[in-house]
Amino acid sequence: MIVYNVTIKVEHEIADSWVEWMKGTHIPELLQTGLFTDTRLCRLLEQEEGDGATFVAQYYCNSMTEYNRYIDEYATIMRERSFKAFGGKFVAFRTVMEVI
Repeated sequence: MIVYNVTIKVEHEIADSWVEWMKGTHIPELLQTGLFTDTRLCRLLEQEEGDGATFVAQYYCNSMTEYNRYIDEYATIMRERSFKAFGGKFVAFRTVMEVI
């Protein structure tokens, strides 16, 4: 199992609408690719939130082949949609992990 982990720092002024967009738009669109089997959206606790709230979105897929297909075919458009919706009011850091 592969976990595509995205940590996102979101400015306070958009945090609520960003969470709604993630749950109502972005995550459903990502699942519609058919490449991911599950997702989780979490808010990090015990973090300095002076410049924004920190969230972690985790997307689960069965193989690196599926993950790479997502990156090759969908990642650019999904990132563009994020910037179109929220501009520069968030910063994302991405990692890929393997469940062992």
